[in-house]
Amino acid sequence: MKRLRAMLPLLLLLTTGIVLLAGGMGSYLAPGRLAQEHAALLEAVQQHPWLSRLAYIGLLTLVTSTGIPGSLLVIIAGGLVFGEIQGTLLSSIGLLLGSLLLFLASRYAFGCGRKPAPRVVERLRHGYAQHPVNYTFFLRFVPVFPFGAVTVGLAWLRCPMWLFLLSSFVGGSIMLIFETAIGADLGRNLAAGEAMGWRLFLDPHMLLPLGALALLAVLPVVIRRRQARNGERKSGQD
Repeated sequence: MKRLRAMLPLLLLLTTGIVLLAGGMGSYLAPGRLAQEHAALLEAVQQHPWLSRLAYIGLLTLVTSTGIPGSLLVIIAGGLVFGEIQGTLLSSIGLLLGSLLLFLASRYAFGCGRKPAPRVVERLRHGYAQHPVNYTFFLRFVPVFPFGAVTVGLAWLRCPMWLFLLSSFVGGSIMLIFETAIGADLGRNLAAGEAMGWRLFLDPHMLLPLGALALLAVLPVVIRRRQARNGERKSGQD
């Protein structure tokens, strides 16, 4: 019974995420749907500036805290509606609040790492204990690892609160800059009368953030190859 009470906050967040996915949340945030509702969304923001911004922060907080793969669509939508600067600032708040909720729920559920962790976490623990700062920032900076999964993993690894908040803010903000820029460029093209389609993604202003995300995605492969080469050189010298 005690174990079930400890798991309850995390189970509640995960259940909420499943309900959101089953309810078709992704279809409401699809680029095509956003393009159709672009003018209406801008009008709503103008009529209710504070309420719309608070609602956006609340939505991103909810999506991030549940760990479902929908935060990217929300962030792009934020850039499309609020622009690059405001979109990035609002998304930073929502992303940090959501990740903090998921982190606290996971740490409470897993007893701050006192109980035996699964094999995946055990494999990470050895390297994490030696270089916690480097390891935490590496996981946060590389977009290959899902944001929610990293949050749960860091809670399992007993990541200090200050380090979790710092890495989530810095690592998340860097990703937000590029993701929000994609939405902002979509908004500018739609405002200029461009039709929604693949041609919009070939715009030079769109290719820059997309290329930056692609480079971050291949970062783990480059690092592993360099580490493998360094290991071969050391073994050859020995």
